[in-house]
Amino acid sequence: MKSLAKYMLLILGGTMVLSSCDDFLDKQPLDSVTPNTFFYTENDIAAYAVKHYDFSTHSGWGLGVWASDNGTDNQIAVSYDNKWIPGQWRTVESYSTESNDPWYFNQIRELNYALEIVIPRYENNEISGSNAGHYIGELLFLRAKAYFDKLQTLGDFPIVKTTLPDEMEALTEASKRQPRNKVARFIIEDLDNAINNYLSNTPPGGKNRITKNAALLLKSRVALFEASWLKYHSNTALVPGGPGWPGKAEDVAGLDLNAEITYFLTQAKDAAKQVIANAPLSENTAAACTDEIVLADEEPYKMNNPYFAQFSADNMENYSEILLWRSYNLEEYNIVHSAPFYLRVGGNSGFTRQFVETFLCRDGKPIYNSPQYKGDGSLLDVRKNRDLRLQLFMMRPDELLTPEPLKDGDGNPYNDTLAVAPNILDITEKKCVTGYQMRKGLSNHWYRDGNTAIEGSPVYRSTEAYLNYIEASALETDGRSIDADAEKYWGDLRERAGLPRDYRVTVSSTELDKESDFAVYSHGEKVTPLMYCIRRERRCELMEEGFRMNDLRRWRALDQVKGKKFWPEGVNLWESELKDMYKDSKTQKSLLISDESSNANVSSYTATGKYLSPYRIVKVNNLMYESGYSWCEAHYLTPISIKHFRITSSGDDLSTSTIYQNPGWPLEADQAPKF
Repeated sequence: MKSLAKYMLLILGGTMVLSSCDDFLDKQPLDSVTPNTFFYTENDIAAYAVKHYDFSTHSGWGLGVWASDNGTDNQIAVSYDNKWIPGQWRTVESYSTESNDPWYFNQIRELNYALEIVIPRYENNEISGSNAGHYIGELLFLRAKAYFDKLQTLGDFPIVKTTLPDEMEALTEASKRQPRNKVARFIIEDLDNAINNYLSNTPPGGKNRITKNAALLLKSRVALFEASWLKYHSNTALVPGGPGWPGKAEDVAGLDLNAEITYFLTQAKDAAKQVIANAPLSENTAAACTDEIVLADEEPYKMNNPYFAQFSADNMENYSEILLWRSYNLEEYNIVHSAPFYLRVGGNSGFTRQFVETFLCRDGKPIYNSPQYKGDGSLLDVRKNRDLRLQLFMMRPDELLTPEPLKDGDGNPYNDTLAVAPNILDITEKKCVTGYQMRKGLSNHWYRDGNTAIEGSPVYRSTEAYLNYIEASALETDGRSIDADAEKYWGDLRERAGLPRDYRVTVSSTELDKESDFAVYSHGEKVTPLMYCIRRERRCELMEEGFRMNDLRRWRALDQVKGKKFWPEGVNLWESELKDMYKDSKTQKSLLISDESSNANVSSYTATGKYLSPYRIVKVNNLMYESGYSWCEAHYLTPISIKHFRITSSGDDLSTSTIYQNPGWPLEADQAPKF
């Protein structure tokens, strides 16, 4: 029916979904339903579940999910993130809206409410519809995801499985934080329940809805996150029972940290292996190309290449690697976004030089040990003989963007091409910040009006399962070796990227002292070359997809940045052909201003060297100019706002609260962490 079709298109739109599809609900909006009139049909549960789909997807103006790695060492925006400057991230009394508050319980409360009602009714055969069980599985998945969001952000967190009465005593008692490993186990318990008892891989709506494969992938993600966090943050206040941990001793009585790590690694591998068996990799038809530069503007390497197209197709349903995605529709429902428009112009983002240099050459060796590397004297040279992921997913100068010629105002045809020089001088929202322009997610459509795109938005893909398994296998041996399955999975990923299947080629030629990657380190010490190469693989494969910051946090890779000065850089501007490409068309005068004044538009060669340094362009009123990226241990977790301590404490003494602040963060508003 038409209403169901509309509902499926809106499926990942969050709360707004229900306000715009009342015809599907037919009678009452969800904010006024009661258990006496609702939750008796599969459609009721499906609608309630979709209201709580809070996945990151393209929406409105901007790059959409392709901006998710901004503010890391992979890609940056014009404005820097204050979290990189100790002292600038501070506690708050309260957040402007409850939905912005990391401690906000509404999602969990509403899912608990539904689950308490629908599971008994389902078991008593009181719910009509053959898919009711699947939608219950979605509710369990969504509660698990909500808890995982809390785990990543806050660590220890209350475990609440039921709808609580509106009574201060009960609410205060339930707010007590549980050790993070128990939270992770609870998440896996919910996912196992959904996987084993409810979810299908073929629900109505296909992969626009949560599936069993998606739940298995989330389980693998959760388990790997917690295993690596417990391993690398052990003997700190950020792990239950560690020195300075603020929880109660009785909550960790009998805790065997090594046993916990082993448990989570086993869970990560088992779930990942099931995903891999069910969802093979999409083919890269450019993998056989042996030219120095893959001709990414030719159609075989664009939308006819499944590996490339799966990130930007209008319909992603038939790509084996895509496990969950969001669809859009312009003509009937005006559900659109603008991600490809901003990718075309730069979109206030760009890959960093440090990230680009991470990609291997086609012989499987790092750039500093490969005769195939051509240097960075031009943007074309940077791409030559490199890992196909760099060649496919980073723009090339003068690239043909639309296969068919466009027409100007007089009807004359012209080719739609990227500029020869990167768009580093434009207004903020259009600027290619580093000169290295992103391309993953760009189709060959032309969206001249900006916010009219209907490209799908990928949410989960099975490649992550490959990476999770490989890393978990290496963690089991402290980075000394991987098992046979991991070797096969890694070989599959490398072969698709145009690299030798044998990872040993890369490991043996990797010199950690020559790598600028934060992930060379965990807790201030170098990892093994094998472990680093696995992390490199993950970094390159998941580019633009929002994994980077959480990976660095769980690896405890940012200890190495403490007290250091690191500036994300871009293209070689001053010792390449680029410096002569920015000229006024009439006067031929250079448009580059590098005097560090408020009018400057590029960094100074004298002050910062040959590479464009976006955060060192203007010196005055720019904290990042002198400090660069730095870190402090407290920043691994987010502080809890002070109002929650006021609510749960006795009188004015906030230390009597039933909850505790995250390590290093004070019980006072507008204060920086202590360490």
